[in-house]
Amino acid sequence: MKKTLLRTSLSCTLAGLFCAPLAQAESVSVKVGVPRLEVAEYHRPYVAIWLENADRSVVRDLAVWYDHAMPKAEGKKWLKDMRQWWRVSGRNQEELAEGVTGATRAPGSHTLTIAADDARLANLPAGKYELAVEASREKGGRELIRLPLEWPPAKAATAKDTGKTELGEIELIVAP
Repeated sequence: MKKTLLRTSLSCTLAGLFCAPLAQAESVSVKVGVPRLEVAEYHRPYVAIWLENADRSVVRDLAVWYDHAMPKAEGKKWLKDMRQWWRVSGRNQEELAEGVTGATRAPGSHTLTIAADDARLANLPAGKYELAVEASREKGGRELIRLPLEWPPAKAATAKDTGKTELGEIELIVAP
């Protein structure tokens, strides 16, 4: 009896381990290229990543990378330089959500992966959206790239675009 119970318990545990990833496979991955610029005074860009409807209204903020470690929260005063994001979302927030803020990123490729059960995607109504990625850099420029996104994904999809100044290649990968 003990052997049967042990086998059953072990089988259920292993089944749970192998099946759990399948149940949570839906995800959105965004690869953000931050180009290395040859300028006299380089500052890492502030970057905002969000989902918007066809009318350009914000549905969800996915990430905001800025210098949040500055004394007296001084880094927040430059968030408004990401003009599109600031107009539709940033200025309406008293405090940026803990789940979306992060530090600025050095030049290179950075990947943000969000599972369907993450608060940023949970309960997202089915529909067609655009993923917006905006970057702004002190003593530099500003750039915005939008990519189409359909949620929930019926099949795997990829969209790409490349910035000209402040953003490198942006790649959106949606997994069903």
